[in-house]
Amino acid sequence: MMTLSLGNRWPLSGHAHRMAAWVLLALAPVAAGVTLGFASYYGDHMVLQKGPAGAVVWGYGELGAAVTLVLSEDGGFIVMKKTAPVKGPSGTWTAVLDPMAQGGPYALTAGQGSANVTLRDIYFGDVWLCSGQSNMAMTVLQIANASRELAAAARYPHVRLFAAAPARSAVELEDLERIDLPWAVPTAENLGQGNFTYFSAVCWLLGRYLYEVLRYPVGLVEAAWGGTPIEAWSSPRALRACGLPEDTGSPALSSGPQTPSVLWNAMIHPLLNMTLRGVAWYQGEANAFLHTDRYNCTFPTLIADWRRAFHAASAGQTEPLLPFGFVQLSTYRRQSPDDSFARLRWHQTADLGVVPNARMPGTFMAVAMDLGDERSPYGSIHPRDKQNVAHRLQLGARAVAYGEKEVIFQGPYPTRAVLEVTRGLLNVTYSQELVWRRRDTPAFEVCCSSQPSPCGWLPAPVVTVESRRVTLALAGCGTLVLGLRYAWAEWPCDYKSCVLYNTQGLPAPPFLLDTLPGGGTPGRAETARGRELLLLPGFSRGI
Repeated sequence: MMTLSLGNRWPLSGHAHRMAAWVLLALAPVAAGVTLGFASYYGDHMVLQKGPAGAVVWGYGELGAAVTLVLSEDGGFIVMKKTAPVKGPSGTWTAVLDPMAQGGPYALTAGQGSANVTLRDIYFGDVWLCSGQSNMAMTVLQIANASRELAAAARYPHVRLFAAAPARSAVELEDLERIDLPWAVPTAENLGQGNFTYFSAVCWLLGRYLYEVLRYPVGLVEAAWGGTPIEAWSSPRALRACGLPEDTGSPALSSGPQTPSVLWNAMIHPLLNMTLRGVAWYQGEANAFLHTDRYNCTFPTLIADWRRAFHAASAGQTEPLLPFGFVQLSTYRRQSPDDSFARLRWHQTADLGVVPNARMPGTFMAVAMDLGDERSPYGSIHPRDKQNVAHRLQLGARAVAYGEKEVIFQGPYPTRAVLEVTRGLLNVTYSQELVWRRRDTPAFEVCCSSQPSPCGWLPAPVVTVESRRVTLALAGCGTLVLGLRYAWAEWPCDYKSCVLYNTQGLPAPPFLLDTLPGGGTPGRAETARGRELLLLPGFSRGI
């Protein structure tokens, strides 16, 4: 890969060598061997986080003298001034801008002595970080209706893009080593550079959809690398919290680094000073082959750890409960007997089925198991319909991050199950009105083994679907029902053809429900019509 190093500060990779002029504009000589400038992820065309938070800005300067920051309007009117001391031994300065309303453009000048550096065409809005593996790295060029999506880019000049280059490090870095795309106005070129390069289709579409609702600037920061497990994105303290070993080995389907913490060190730690509005995450395929059953610890721990780190490093400007959205895994192989994808989907919710929940507050999830793409030229693990993924993510963002209470952002989920012993039926009540989309697709299974583990799972055909209730037949199960699961398969259904949806077209997520250990009471309670099962999320009977 071609790299261009400017001032030994921020080498640019790939196509970004054409953007070298940006870096030159962001640097100014102060004294021999010392350069005044902004950190790598500040530049012309950037979006800084609007109020009520204050945007954190930092950079480099000469020790012993303060740096003065001036924010001014396009006509030169000065909006604010800040002074920041240069601290050793790193030679860095940091300032927190006063909270700003959305809008722009502004210019931001850093001055020290006779030297100064000015960044122009700056807007204030919401900044979202997008991270994960190859399904996050897929570009607009690779998705369905690519030409139409690329042509639409020019209509959204206030959705700004920045992409960190894939990089790894054995130690935590202060700044990014390489950049794929300095801050830029979206164009067909920078949204379609090639396959799995930049810019992320999911990130772009999420930002675009949010902009259409918010109607103010959105800044998108991509830090993604295909084939990478969660361990590489996790800090050492997060991995220790989950009892993970130093060496994770190499999972199948892997093209990126798997060494613990190397992407945290090189691609996330450098960004911690940035004030963020939210995070979007699309990762997990690699962990269907590596430490799958640790993901119910590693994922919620990563979320909590990133939140603590961004909040602390941004001087408290990034909120402690930073909204965190993620994509539940799509599909891989049709009719695979392996259930690692199903287990990983479940673990993505910390084994509770839906989010936000007690273990994952402030989160939202886009279910993608019904968006499979067997004919994808990039392999079936890379489905091309990223529009629906991003649409479901933005619904969650609007509900969780922006507090739109009327927005329905997740599909129906079971609230109780009643066993009709005499008729051999199980009535499952759901949280929302149901749409029975496919009557010929088996989706429900019951555990009716007399042994505690593993479960003997048998199909439970759907008999009827009413407004909020599904009735299942328990042909081979009798009265011993120990568990119930739905869509528990690597490829649970064809495109947009899962069994259950809500009236807004959102699929019911997969689940695994288990009776309380011990059966009887308190796991069961007699009712007028039969026996009620207190079905709870859990693994006590094995999956």
